[in-house]
Amino acid sequence: MRLINKKGPTPQEVENPYWVSFSDIMAGLLAIFILTLVTLMIQLYQQIADQKDVKRKVENALSEMSQIDEKRKDLLVEIKDSLQKRGIYVEIQENYSVIRIPDDQLYFKSGKHNVPKKLEKLVDQLGTVLEEALNKKGRMEYVDTIFIEGHTDSRPFNKQEMGNWGLSSYRAIAIWKFWTEEPGNQISFTKLKNKNNKNVFSVSGYADTRRVEIEENSELKRKKNRRIDLRFTMKIPVAEDLKNILDEFKRTGS
Repeated sequence: MRLINKKGPTPQEVENPYWVSFSDIMAGLLAIFILTLVTLMIQLYQQIADQKDVKRKVENALSEMSQIDEKRKDLLVEIKDSLQKRGIYVEIQENYSVIRIPDDQLYFKSGKHNVPKKLEKLVDQLGTVLEEALNKKGRMEYVDTIFIEGHTDSRPFNKQEMGNWGLSSYRAIAIWKFWTEEPGNQISFTKLKNKNNKNVFSVSGYADTRRVEIEENSELKRKKNRRIDLRFTMKIPVAEDLKNILDEFKRTGS
């Protein structure tokens, strides 16, 4: 006679399937956790690398701007020294960005804009020195614009269109025309381009808004305001480039 075991499954037989399933779940969760951790570590590493790259770009931009400031300073000092050797004394103003030609060197009569006959040689030598400095190899890599700026005193001038604004502009134009048209010894200025293939020279008039002598209580002081400045602007990282760097920093640093 066959004996039939009526006992139920042992505890091990009952529990094993449960523990096997639970172990599988835990193993799966552990694998997911490890994958998540690896992903986070990769993202963190990439973020650190991106921040280092942004930092490098910022440092390069700041370094470039510093170098350009030094190059502008060198250019203006060179022009000043070369003019001094010719007996022409100019001033460097506004953090090495402007060459100011004092009124005892170049001046205009009240209400006049033409280059005085006795000062034509001085204006020609000024153009010659400027031309020599700008034609040096590699210099136009960083020079962006040179403004010939005309100025007036504060006395009203109504004999010409736009008053002192027109008069100051015509003074700047007179210097430009002397260099490039009559006698035109610096006609090469008309072909001078910056790195973006734009004309380097420009003219502007400021009327009496940028006076050297604010209190014009004498003719001597008014004469100082009737002058020509040469303003040099250099090529620097454009605003869009700096904005892109800043946006990238915000994105990687958040």
